[in-house]
Amino acid sequence: MNGRGSVVRIGLVQSACSASREDNIAQALAGIAEVAAAGAEVVCLQELFAGEYPCQSEDHVRFAEAEVVPGALTERLAAAARKHRVVLLGSVFERRSAGLFHNTAVIFEADGSTAGLYRKMHIPDDPHYYEKFYFAPGDTGFISVPTSRLAVGPLVCWDQWYPEAARLTAMAGAQALFYPTAIGWLDGEEALHREQYEAWDTMLRSHAIANGVFVVAVNRTGREGPLRFWGASVVYAPNGEALMKAGHDSLETLVCECDLDRIEWSRTRWPFFRDRRIDAYGHLLNRWGS
Repeated sequence: MNGRGSVVRIGLVQSACSASREDNIAQALAGIAEVAAAGAEVVCLQELFAGEYPCQSEDHVRFAEAEVVPGALTERLAAAARKHRVVLLGSVFERRSAGLFHNTAVIFEADGSTAGLYRKMHIPDDPHYYEKFYFAPGDTGFISVPTSRLAVGPLVCWDQWYPEAARLTAMAGAQALFYPTAIGWLDGEEALHREQYEAWDTMLRSHAIANGVFVVAVNRTGREGPLRFWGASVVYAPNGEALMKAGHDSLETLVCECDLDRIEWSRTRWPFFRDRRIDAYGHLLNRWGS
């Protein structure tokens, strides 16, 4: 796999975006190069890394930012994966057809080929997160993408809040759940800042523990209008140990060693999959109640 047994080095690129698309892309490519030089074999970028977060308002002009997949942007990502010999997860604003758009994670093999594609399943609609205006819900289901380094479980941002998404992705065979993310604090809600961040961080840690997998979240940082993205990109081990965490306000690249043997260790100590009552979960398919 990688010459070091079960150890895989995962690189995170936490950035702040500006109005310059080319600068944002250059920043991401530089981050990929930096973590690869530090030994990363799998690299994850933040959600919609090529531009400022487009969903703070409902603006038809923003649809012009969307890209076909495969297309010019994914070709640049594929070239970076091939150049640096890394598995790469990049998040793009996908133009699937006229009037049909998705928030999409594309996974590239270390040779630059496309290993898989995941379209964000849970689409939020909150103040300054008006994603339902832009994105159709994904139709890929919850998947695991086999690569030469590890089985990648792609999920995106709002998916972070759903234990069902993490569970089904782990059950598909993922060894690590990857969440490219754009989440932050809204001006005027300062009293809630700590609890909002801690709730988010707790959910990520809980997914690692409940599923016995690594969890990798790469969030953007910096201010865009009334949103201050809180960074804090993080890697959790299958037992919930925080292996690495970025600051709230800093542009950072991180490389984290993940020993995949820890998955088996955790699942045999906490055998949650063994004890699942699959005969009793049918009502999960209801919107509410039984």
